[in-house]
Amino acid sequence: MSHQQVESLDTARIRAEYPILERAFDGTQLVYLDNAATTQTPDPVVDAMSDYYRQTNANVHRGIHHLSQEASVAYEEAHDRVADFIGADGREEVVFTKNTTESENLVAYAWGLEHLGPGDEVVLTEMEHHASLVTWQQIAARTGAEVRYIRVDETGRLDMDHARECITDDTAMVSVVHVSNTLGTVNPVAELADIAHDHGSLIFVDGAQAVPTRPVDVAAIDADFYAFSGHKMAGPTGIGVLYGKRHILEALQPYLYGGGMIEKVTFEDSTWAELPWKFEPGTPAIAEAVGLEAAVDYLEDIGMDRVQAHEEELAAYAYEQLAGEGDVDLYGPEPGPDRGGLVSFNLESVHAHDLASIMNDHVVAIRAGDHCTQPLHDKLGVAASARASFYVYNTREEVDRLLEGIESARELFS
Repeated sequence: MSHQQVESLDTARIRAEYPILERAFDGTQLVYLDNAATTQTPDPVVDAMSDYYRQTNANVHRGIHHLSQEASVAYEEAHDRVADFIGADGREEVVFTKNTTESENLVAYAWGLEHLGPGDEVVLTEMEHHASLVTWQQIAARTGAEVRYIRVDETGRLDMDHARECITDDTAMVSVVHVSNTLGTVNPVAELADIAHDHGSLIFVDGAQAVPTRPVDVAAIDADFYAFSGHKMAGPTGIGVLYGKRHILEALQPYLYGGGMIEKVTFEDSTWAELPWKFEPGTPAIAEAVGLEAAVDYLEDIGMDRVQAHEEELAAYAYEQLAGEGDVDLYGPEPGPDRGGLVSFNLESVHAHDLASIMNDHVVAIRAGDHCTQPLHDKLGVAASARASFYVYNTREEVDRLLEGIESARELFS
């Protein structure tokens, strides 16, 4: 959808829901451009969690009293709301975890240790986050499986011809990031799912940077597993989501054991609760689930098409301004339909960490480092990069503040 077709956001109204954006340091107002790491949390989400603690706080699925019943309903309805948001077929396909990383580990241990062995292959991409790369690397080492990597070409996109070579009848799992947290690349995950399924493989999609920023339909993608985190989508920390096709989740053994995920326990054996509870042992993140539901409501009230258009417009503006400077190296595709709302770059002769420190002096919060993609940075030939990432409350004026900080760094190191 073109930006012209999408109504622009009322950023002034939106910003009023984020008191943290009014913070100032040494008299200079904060510019927060580290949204790919964690977005800020609006008042409606904070209020929903506060109301839960003030009015409903109790453990779920274990009590007959009123508070426990109310908490259980709220927790279950959060699953329903998230399922609807991503196009899942009911709460049975939505497992709450701590974050995307735990979702990846749940599948890697519950499915990988059971199904992988010598001769099997796990196919990743060279742009994978460590949550995917390290996890499958270690599971492969335990099981004797081989890990293969789909190449990233010089434009920052996946080499799809190489993808078709890598994914074979020996491939058991394809794990791919939907939107790269370093390059901003939006990968053709539905096409990759088709290729994987043609070879009898499953596909796991890391949607940590996608669900917060664009409409996502897991059924349309035909993902077998899909994961994302609350804290990157205006929600609370400490809660993530694992979507899995129901028939696959039903066949999986639990990854963690304890109370809350059992049906019956004897001294000799145990049986498991129905989905999704068999993958949610112990006291869950109930308040965080309430907050996640509120975040979904909040984003849908804005409209995910508008969220996507707004952040991509800001990223395109930042990219185009930086591309006009002869001493800035930019990573990932040029602005377009296969680029999301972040910009990673380096300023010549200035280490990314030094640049981030200077930006902090200007009260502009950006990220610097390898962004949990060390192998990708090795391929790019740099130790680190700076990253500015945008969300619904950011403005063009804040991008200009970013550019001013970069100019100061340029002058300081010249």
